[in-house]
Amino acid sequence: MNCVYTDEYFMQLAIEEAKKAKQIHEVPIGAVIVKDNKVIASAYNLRETTQQAHAHAEMLAIERACSVLGSWRLMDCTLYVTLEPCPMCAGAIVQSRVKRVVYGAADPKAGCAGTFYNLVNDERFNHQAEVTKEILAFQCAQLLKDFFKSLRERAKLNK
Repeated sequence: MNCVYTDEYFMQLAIEEAKKAKQIHEVPIGAVIVKDNKVIASAYNLRETTQQAHAHAEMLAIERACSVLGSWRLMDCTLYVTLEPCPMCAGAIVQSRVKRVVYGAADPKAGCAGTFYNLVNDERFNHQAEVTKEILAFQCAQLLKDFFKSLRERAKLNK
């Protein structure tokens, strides 16, 4: 029997990835890539760990999905991510031909899937991705709020 999972189910998996980032003091953002109702790649932020600017959850998940499929084209894939993609990640989504993006929390400062800018749907590019917004948004946003509150509290203690 084939099970059809919901956006909420896959977003919960992305949240679990974000929690892994939080455990190692990375900004808690997680991503999973799904094809044919199966997770083919997952990742979480590793920018601080790797000291690489591009080590965002989406970028790492896209790289892993391309390896799994043996192709740079992710045309039949959906990317679930806990925070709306930034310009770099939105560009990678367009370039890798991701069919659909589902995000949790909107990012008014850098979100490029419709909030700050809509790079993933800019018709001047040769590919656009479908976007589903704010799935489990409260849980995704709360992870980030708690993380940054904790950072501020630690900074106060270290003064």
